Amino acid sequence: MPSLFEPIDAADIITRIQKLQPASQAQWGKMNVAQMMAHCHAPFEMYFDQRKRRQGLLGILFAKRAKQKLFSDKPWPKGLPTAKEFRIVNTRDFENEKSRLLNMVNRFANEGYTITSYTHPFFGKMSSQEWAVLGYRHLNHHLVQFGV
Repeated sequence: MPSLFEPIDAADIITRIQKLQPASQAQWGKMNVAQMMAHCHAPFEMYFDQRKRRQGLLGILFAKRAKQKLFSDKPWPKGLPTAKEFRIVNTRDFENEKSRLLNMVNRFANEGYTITSYTHPFFGKMSSQEWAVLGYRHLNHHLVQFGV
């Protein structure tokens, strides 16, 4: 399964992010391209900032089944629900968000393995390897959303 810890997979994601343009249009969903990049940046920021977030009740009840689906080889469905801390509704600067996302993907690919586990607000405790796969799949999902 693709992972941001695999150099070829990380390079693929970075190349695709670099193809995004301010006029890139979503094929589904409500976010514009700058908002999408800010949304994709947020989980990595949480991962590195080590902000303690407890797993919520919905995660406790449904995380195992949701995790199995999100970690399968099947593409993610359109319109998946988004945790409130990852919803981006305000105006964002395209170039700033693109730079921030590229920097964070590079940082994660190079340093993310140093954090052995971290609690995801929905999925609970996850290894760095699981974060690397989830990060790739999340980015891939949104890059497909914007046609790259």
